[in-house]
Amino acid sequence: MINKKIAIKVKFERMKRGFSQEELAYEAGISKTSIWKIETGKVSPTVETLAKIAEALGIDFTTLTDISKVDL
Repeated sequence: MINKKIAIKVKFERMKRGFSQEELAYEAGISKTSIWKIETGKVSPTVETLAKIAEALGIDFTTLTDISKVDL
């Protein structure tokens, strides 16, 4: 359940800022496949990966990981 909420939040924040998966992957220094796997809930991202994504999106780590209002 947490993976799905993180997946939704990462995708929402990415799209809100107009990034493609490829652009976000490049900016975060991770693979496009990793972004896809995170956004589909196929993997549980590490704290380090989430921190890289947050930095690439220009948002605080806590903004990215606040899943309290994410509904499934």
